[in-house]
Amino acid sequence: MTGTAAQRAGEQFAGAIARDEITGWDAWSTAAAIRSRAVSCVAVMEACLDRIDRFNPLVNAIVSSRPHETLLDEARAADAELAVGHLRGPLHGLPWAVKDLALTAGIVTSFGSPLFADFTPEEDGLAVARLRAAGAIFIGKTNVPEFGLGSQTYNPVHGVTGNAYDPALTCGGSSGGAAVAVALGMIPAADGSDMMGSLRNPAAFNNIYGLRPSFGRVPLAPAEDVFFAQLAVEGPMARSVRDLALLLSVQAGPHPGAPLAIRAPGDTVLPERNASLAGKRIAWVGDFGGYLAMEPGVLALCEATLQEFAALGCAVIPIDIGFDLARLWRAWLHLRHVWAGARHLEIWRDPARRDLLKPELQWEIEQGLAVTGYDIHAASVVRSQWHAYLQGLFASYDVIAAPAVQVFPFDKNLTWPREVGGRAMDTYHRWMESTSIWTMSGLPCMSVPAGFDPAGRPTGLQLIGPDHGEKLLLEFAAAHEAAVNRVAGRRPPMTGG
Repeated sequence: MTGTAAQRAGEQFAGAIARDEITGWDAWSTAAAIRSRAVSCVAVMEACLDRIDRFNPLVNAIVSSRPHETLLDEARAADAELAVGHLRGPLHGLPWAVKDLALTAGIVTSFGSPLFADFTPEEDGLAVARLRAAGAIFIGKTNVPEFGLGSQTYNPVHGVTGNAYDPALTCGGSSGGAAVAVALGMIPAADGSDMMGSLRNPAAFNNIYGLRPSFGRVPLAPAEDVFFAQLAVEGPMARSVRDLALLLSVQAGPHPGAPLAIRAPGDTVLPERNASLAGKRIAWVGDFGGYLAMEPGVLALCEATLQEFAALGCAVIPIDIGFDLARLWRAWLHLRHVWAGARHLEIWRDPARRDLLKPELQWEIEQGLAVTGYDIHAASVVRSQWHAYLQGLFASYDVIAAPAVQVFPFDKNLTWPREVGGRAMDTYHRWMESTSIWTMSGLPCMSVPAGFDPAGRPTGLQLIGPDHGEKLLLEFAAAHEAAVNRVAGRRPPMTGG
């Protein structure tokens, strides 16, 4: 089919299916419709661009956008390829916005920092290259906190991102722009990354799904350090569980540049269809006996969601964690200080550039300078002990459940909450300890929508699986979604949902 013919076909498709109907589909359905030619890539692109034009000015989720006509030309080319029987991959023709921490060839990748406001990579990062090879068409980037630090998406380059359910509130972070864009149907699904909840926190705050894979499931490449840096991972965000599985299968798989990568192909994470949860055992940790500061209402919604799992045949058992979580937090701080500080130490040492770093990053660097090699070893030992402790739990339970967040979405003009549940927060990220606890385990974990408070603010339930247990987590989430689909049941108000 010629380009002109493909364009005409796209126009015919667009007239046949309403744009809001297209953007209401999940990624799996959209990709299937494109493959069967029930809808054209052009029609899908037009629908998403129309959605972005309508809603992005209200929330500021997508940044560094590419020109509409360029994107439509690329969609026409994708249609032309299908016309001659060429399918690039499972994401063929899907509009995609890449997280602004991921290297993306030809598109400004700012990391939310004025130091990189005009930085345009020449090559894709590995996960981005896999998305491109699978057929995604990159429309721009999704907004992030500066260098991804802090679960609140604001930066001096692109500004602050508002919540999909209330633009006056925070969307979380660091994959905040991604979560909002997915929740509002501006893109079908999204990539993200997670060190301290950056896939889980914004998913909970925007009523979608976010999955942090096991370390090594999605290799990080290129990377200056392929051995020590084992806290941050890349993973998927989506409005449906099957989209999470689809995207993770694209992102996952070994790579020669990542020696610690899991040696299994991406499709090994795909869950069994209609898996039964009858007889499965869930260990519920709650707030760890009062250890975590919690905003009233969060735990109650999590417990109500667990009762929905119980209705599916699960046994939900409250448990006490017999591990020193304060010691785990101190170990986390040492590892985080060094990981964050080492990557930006050269900039910090330059007086001309230091003040262009956010105060929280300067604090991480300054704290990291006092951490010794012996401290790092001790912190790694604590991590190892925590992992071993949890292996003992998995001898008796299939998954562990915990709150995904400690607070509901708050005013987006507040950089971070200084107190939670009447307790002072002593660092800029202490209010996200509910996620760092599980990051330190190295285990896969995900956020499942858990409902809304009376003010309409979303929250999420966190499920934690055994080593390399992404498939099991997806099966748990899919069974719950089939019974209680909160994403479809309550769309963001600005969309008419």
